[in-house]
Amino acid sequence: MKTTDRNVFEKENVFGTGAPNTGFAQYFIGESFLNPLTDPQKCGLGIFNVTFEPGCRNNWHIHKASSGGGQILICTAGEGWYQEEGKEAVSMVPGTVITIPANVKHWHGAKADSWFSHIAVEVPGEGTGNEWCEPVTDEEYGNLPQLAEK
Repeated sequence: MKTTDRNVFEKENVFGTGAPNTGFAQYFIGESFLNPLTDPQKCGLGIFNVTFEPGCRNNWHIHKASSGGGQILICTAGEGWYQEEGKEAVSMVPGTVITIPANVKHWHGAKADSWFSHIAVEVPGEGTGNEWCEPVTDEEYGNLPQLAEK
């Protein structure tokens, strides 16, 4: 469900907003928040709840791996977008699951008129690492059917 009201959104955001995502802020347009759900150092699997304010999105990026790797996104609250390079953007609503293979350039973030949270699972693999690329431009983002989808 779309909402620009943070208090309403917080009631739906079952995994919690977490702290401001200052460690990765340089790779986001707008404010995001990070709530680690696991400790990858202890269990070998990184699972995080990432929350985006309305209009916030991360830069284009690639989850590199020589084998295995990639990322899984599970929308838990609000509404957002996922887009792979060269493909149409996919609307994400609670329950949407996106499997991102390793080495695929993509971005994800909130719709202009909604807070958005997703669980991000870092898929284990060999030779893994993130390559952060250019921002999603205001023109690219503005061309999405933001307010038309209700």
